[in-house]
Amino acid sequence: MRILPTVPVRGSPHAALPLRARDAQSGSCSGCSCGTTWLSSGLDDGDLGHLETVVSARRRVARGTMLFKAGDPFHAVYAVRSGCMKSVVTRKGGAEQVSGFYLVGELLGLDGMGRGRYDCSAIALEDSVVCVLPFPLVEQLAHERPSFQHRLYAVLSREISRNHNVMLLLGTMRAEERLAAFLLSLSSRLARRDHSPFEFSLRMTREDIGSYLGLTLETISRLFGRFRDAGLLEIDQRKVRIRDHAGLKALLSQDEALAG
Repeated sequence: MRILPTVPVRGSPHAALPLRARDAQSGSCSGCSCGTTWLSSGLDDGDLGHLETVVSARRRVARGTMLFKAGDPFHAVYAVRSGCMKSVVTRKGGAEQVSGFYLVGELLGLDGMGRGRYDCSAIALEDSVVCVLPFPLVEQLAHERPSFQHRLYAVLSREISRNHNVMLLLGTMRAEERLAAFLLSLSSRLARRDHSPFEFSLRMTREDIGSYLGLTLETISRLFGRFRDAGLLEIDQRKVRIRDHAGLKALLSQDEALAG
């Protein structure tokens, strides 16, 4: 697995650029093909203009390539412009577990804020492009623009809520509830990005889904088959169509798991 080279932030926003992507700067946040990111959502034109000064570059991340690895010094957060990413943590003994999936418009790398180092590794599930936001510049903008600071706090709150919901998934739910909650959460996240909440392609493998939900690949495959046979889903390889949204939701005993 390849890791893209980066250099530390040392005052200049260009210092955070990947060595081979300094010519990837173009476009604006307001005209971004991914629409608004979690940070830019709800900001006025003035704040968006300031946010554009924070985005130092776009970085292409090939499928299977690591954007950053656990333990790397924390310098920046990243907004997914195209493609899809996953975060992975390494448990004692060396086993890896998927800790999250990141869709277009979502932010990753926020876990590094506390200790100054990333707690997880970020890997592209498909050829992707991310926008680099050096965190010293994000902090400066939050200090200067109260509306942006409020938005940053909202993003952090959503991340805390997502982590809480993952604990619910792994700690209190039956296997079928975990998969139903995952599919409904994915549906709602796609809807916020103005994509169809009922028909979508799974960018992650079933093995990745199982790792995230704490289930085996065999269990995930069996549950997809059960949902299909019950008329809840139509499945064509990675393409999923939710046929019975209410029926899928009825499998859940805790609606909290839908946040996220």
